[in-house]
Amino acid sequence: MASVDSIHRKLRGLLAVLRDPAVTEHEKAAAQALKARLEKKLRQAGMPEGDWTDIAFRAGRTVEALKKSTAPPPSLQGSSRLAFRLGKALGQGLRKWRSG
Repeated sequence: MASVDSIHRKLRGLLAVLRDPAVTEHEKAAAQALKARLEKKLRQAGMPEGDWTDIAFRAGRTVEALKKSTAPPPSLQGSSRLAFRLGKALGQGLRKWRSG
């Protein structure tokens, strides 16, 4: 099964197709059918509907991923652990911002 992020990416592409004024009626109908199937997959995966809970869900998932990816080595103690984790998180965010 496709990941949730790939389904969201496909939905954004479909919305761009549906908003394009040069799209024919047959293309719009096909895009609507595909959009309905993708939204059904998201509902089955237990994803939020797109309101504020969606933002909170994604923020929580991002925080969990950051905690895992920025785990400091066991040799660091005290505020050094916090500084290490903060530096890793900022570095990852900067790399992502530069690439996007």
